[in-house]
Amino acid sequence: MHKPIDVLQALADRHSVRGFKSDPISTDIIKEVLSIANRSPSFTNSQPWEVAVVTGQTLQALGKTLFELASTNAPTQPDLPAPASWPPAIAKRTKTHNIKRFERLGVGRDDTERRNQLRLENFKFFGAPCAMFVLMDEGCGPWSVMDIGGFTHSISLAAQTFGLGTCMQASLAYYPDAVRTALNIPASKKLLVGISLGVPDRDAPLNAYKSGRMALDEFVQWHG
Repeated sequence: MHKPIDVLQALADRHSVRGFKSDPISTDIIKEVLSIANRSPSFTNSQPWEVAVVTGQTLQALGKTLFELASTNAPTQPDLPAPASWPPAIAKRTKTHNIKRFERLGVGRDDTERRNQLRLENFKFFGAPCAMFVLMDEGCGPWSVMDIGGFTHSISLAAQTFGLGTCMQASLAYYPDAVRTALNIPASKKLLVGISLGVPDRDAPLNAYKSGRMALDEFVQWHG
């Protein structure tokens, strides 16, 4: 159901949802979310984003394929490579984030089996009834990647208007050839990220953790 929402509050409340209810989402709502997100800014109004929306049996079949690849540790070949390394300050934040997330779930550092189970939940879309795969034509460059980042954030904010949550998942782009094959997408379309979309399950253990944020002084310089 559409409800008024304060933009500042939406920005403050946005977080990655990792547990969804199975409630289906109407096509009309998905269309409205994407129509709102389509107002995102882009370099010279290029609007470089393309989206494959997947639900129902197609989502189940694709999830099974991705889960099998991930559970057998098939080599990943993402179109957008993961960072090989981070600057020290950022590396510290990412490490702290992972430590706190597993601590909040009561998963020990040596519990490799449970950690692997949690990793594989990505490929079940955390129970979401809808997934979006965000694509970009191979002829586009770095500016388009930045524009698409803003577009995906707009999706997450628009979704909240309908009581929905999202999770941006690099993991859903680890096996782009499998996604393209399942959805009949040409090789010229590069997969950047997947988004799970649905009604958040507030009782899901994976939703118990909320990541922290830097203080302003850590990333802002004042001049004048």
